Amino acid sequence: MRTPSEKFSNTPPTIPPLDPGRVALFEKAGLTVKQLEPLGVEIYGADVRHRLPEPVIEALEVEMANRGFIVFKHQADLSADELVNASKWWGAGEIHSTHGVHPATPDMNRDIFRCSNDNRYGILGVGPQWHNDGSFEAATFSHSAYYMARAPEQGGGTHFAHQGAAFDVLPEEKQAFWERLVSVNSASGVSHPVVHTHPISGRKSVWLHLGITGAVLERLPEEGVSIDELQQTPASTKQLRLLNEDEMKQLFNDYNDLLNASFEKNYGIRYHYDTGDLLYIDNWALAHRAAPEAHMSVEEQGLRIMDRVTIKSPQNLAPHFELPQYINLSGPHPFNRDGVWKAGGVGFRWKDDIPMQN
Repeated sequence: MRTPSEKFSNTPPTIPPLDPGRVALFEKAGLTVKQLEPLGVEIYGADVRHRLPEPVIEALEVEMANRGFIVFKHQADLSADELVNASKWWGAGEIHSTHGVHPATPDMNRDIFRCSNDNRYGILGVGPQWHNDGSFEAATFSHSAYYMARAPEQGGGTHFAHQGAAFDVLPEEKQAFWERLVSVNSASGVSHPVVHTHPISGRKSVWLHLGITGAVLERLPEEGVSIDELQQTPASTKQLRLLNEDEMKQLFNDYNDLLNASFEKNYGIRYHYDTGDLLYIDNWALAHRAAPEAHMSVEEQGLRIMDRVTIKSPQNLAPHFELPQYINLSGPHPFNRDGVWKAGGVGFRWKDDIPMQN
């Protein structure tokens, strides 16, 4: 049996290095930056209680788009308001909160989603499968903050995979197929392209939620018509079909394997936190999942407490082919009868033996 990495091309993934001009700008502002390999940037010398200069914020946002995430080191004991205010530096400059508030949340601040491996301190079992935050929203979050209020003694990190570099290593036939696909969220009916063009980096990037997807539509290819032309052209129901159960399983397993292969093919990283780390991801450029050890008990790894804040995007992640942004999965559909069309819950279950909470 082939390993996940053997299923994909040998095209080297491209993650650009830190831009020297932006590095000079950061250093002028008193920051020290460390390029992580193969992605991510650690930042030393900042105090996020004080807003950075606008040119620095803008440059950091570009580096997030290119390299996936940044980490402000040594930000211990941030208050709820300080964490939320720093998170407003990115995206649309507003917080977009869609979650409940755990009783242990600092100041019961509704903009903070507190996760833990002890239910007295936060929500258990969050994010075991590859996903992007807020995929049930049309304007899915542009960025997310992960603040490690207390790092456990034994691991408990997060896995990250660069979705632009992941597209690079797909075989050409799969690139062409995936670019014709639109997924539909099982919880909200919102639709997103399986391949989109990142608004800052300009890179084609894969996108699929493995936890709550209820249908995937394919725009059938047309002879002599490029994928770019297809994506900009309205599609009739005769030009669209639903993936069936076998095709859905293939797609989801391929996507999971593609992101799992990121560690071997150098477009993924297993990041381990220190207490006081404030990590920001570009949520349109980077998929993530909790490391398996993050869900281990306190007795096994020590107490883990992480606070998440999600930032509003300035635009929708709109589907191709002029499909509607919302599709009613609870109603009938005009597509092929053998296609998967599943509303609610975790949507299509592509594996029976894995946790699906996200």
